[in-house]
Amino acid sequence: MAQRFVMKCGGSTLAALPDSFFGELRELQQSGVHPVIVHGGGPAISETLTKLGIETAFVNGLRKTNEDVLDVVEMVLAGRINKEIVRKIQTNGAKALGLSGVDGLLIQAKPVANSAEIGFVGDVTDVNAEVIEGVMAMGYMPVIAPIGIDANGQRYNINADTAAGAVASHLGVEQMIVVTDVPGIMRTVDGEKLVLPSVTVPEIEEMIASGEIYGGMIPKVRAAVQCIQGRVREVVIVSGEVPGVLSKAVREGGVGTRIVQE
Repeated sequence: MAQRFVMKCGGSTLAALPDSFFGELRELQQSGVHPVIVHGGGPAISETLTKLGIETAFVNGLRKTNEDVLDVVEMVLAGRINKEIVRKIQTNGAKALGLSGVDGLLIQAKPVANSAEIGFVGDVTDVNAEVIEGVMAMGYMPVIAPIGIDANGQRYNINADTAAGAVASHLGVEQMIVVTDVPGIMRTVDGEKLVLPSVTVPEIEEMIASGEIYGGMIPKVRAAVQCIQGRVREVVIVSGEVPGVLSKAVREGGVGTRIVQE
């Protein structure tokens, strides 16, 4: 049985999950399985920027990030959302500790290739896995906000999926769980929508090209694919609404869609 797993979840998805999901996290923790959570929070960042009258735009799905935007990204992710998740886990009887990638140089980063156009958006160069190991050794569930930092103390906005994949890889975890609001990748067979048990990355690109994966599902699937890096061999997309979904994904399989490299 897996002793640890990395779970990626959007901030808005996580906030909407039922208490039973958090109860399951508690049960896993109490049975000696160590969950590590990496969360996003795009919608909450956009909402706060709008309230503050700060303009922002996206380039190929990544948010243009100047210092003003970065302040808000850090405030929303490391402050509000991170603590909301920690509170919710604790209210449901498990032990959690919130961190951002800045803490203990947890997520080290460098500017992305097109930083001239997009600003302080980072690629992960290293993850200080010792910090995560230490938190787990104390019996706490690490909850990580994807802010990166470099040797000069410059902060970076890191895509949550990229950050989750890097954290999993540096922890030596081969399978990652992506919790969304969909039961997996669907395919229409004989007029009926069925969840694909397994799909490869090239097959996903074909399904996007053919229009079988469309609309809001495209970024979700592409995001899951971004988690496959380093040691991470497969990503499982599941719905957090399904009772017992985490136990099934971690212990048995047969839930959601497994995305494998090829």
